Amino acid sequence: MSLAIDVVGGKWKMHLMWVLAEGPVRFGQIRRKLDGVSEKVLAENLRQLEASGIVHRELYAEVPPRVEYSLTALGESLNRALAPLEVWGDLNREELAERL
Repeated sequence: MSLAIDVVGGKWKMHLMWVLAEGPVRFGQIRRKLDGVSEKVLAENLRQLEASGIVHRELYAEVPPRVEYSLTALGESLNRALAPLEVWGDLNREELAERL
């Protein structure tokens, strides 16, 4: 259990994974979808998830260079495992909002 928490821990990683679940996406697109995340924090989180084997970074040999991020098979399986947590959050949103 603690290994999974280490992989997705932090404020942005699960949100980031849900964005990546939609398919390959570029850095700027991710940043626009994750309101409030700084470029530095986003880049850090992407690097950590890439090092964990959760995210794939594809660099295209174009001018200007294009980079896309996507979930690996391991990342997709982790996203499926996290889906019940998202459902729980949605079901309890009002009560949690009152307490947080």
